Amino acid sequence: MVQAYILIQTEVGKAATVAQAIREVAGVASAEDVTGPYDVIARVEAHTVDELGKLVIARIQDVPGITRTLTCTVVHV
Repeated sequence: MVQAYILIQTEVGKAATVAQAIREVAGVASAEDVTGPYDVIARVEAHTVDELGKLVIARIQDVPGITRTLTCTVVHV
């Protein structure tokens, strides 16, 4: 299982609606609106890195109101 945190910037005033929409996407474990340079942080899970990429590009980045994402893959060292 591949896990990652997706740091998301949204249009002004859209953080809550973006977080709610992302929570409904299959593969998203959680999505919270936060303060700071990012507006929403989501934790996602997929079986492979390729599936993770498809989840981010095809499903999450397609949510209206998102302006930018940064994917931080979880590693176990």
